[in-house]
Amino acid sequence: MPEQLPSDHPSVQTFRANIARSGGTRRPCLRVPDDVTAADGDFVRLHLGGTAYHARLSADASGLVIRGAYDNKRLARTPNNGENRLVEWCHEHDRADGDAVELDELDDGYQYGLRVPGVRQVYRITERPNDSLSSIAEQFGLSDE
Repeated sequence: MPEQLPSDHPSVQTFRANIARSGGTRRPCLRVPDDVTAADGDFVRLHLGGTAYHARLSADASGLVIRGAYDNKRLARTPNNGENRLVEWCHEHDRADGDAVELDELDDGYQYGLRVPGVRQVYRITERPNDSLSSIAEQFGLSDE
């Protein structure tokens, strides 16, 4: 059963982040603060409005960005095939290029939550998958978690 964790819990570290545009796209993306422990190509869970999605970090000239959040890891790998939930979240919360957001670190390097500054959010945390089983599934193209 997933644990519930509020954004104002002492174990949650909050980073100030910004919505940005990266590259030639006009779609919003999330500029990841330098203090977040992550690297180009990492996959993370990104909680948006109470739902966890899969996101891939990528690097551009200014640092790391998340260009989209998707329903499963396969869609995050091939983003043109699925609905970009980050874009939907930005439209719902009236966030655009340059707007501030708060990025909550729920599980360092694995789970993060995005919210409008000053708004409290309760996240449903899931356990990390077993690394050895995940790597086997990825080798056979079975990992959609």
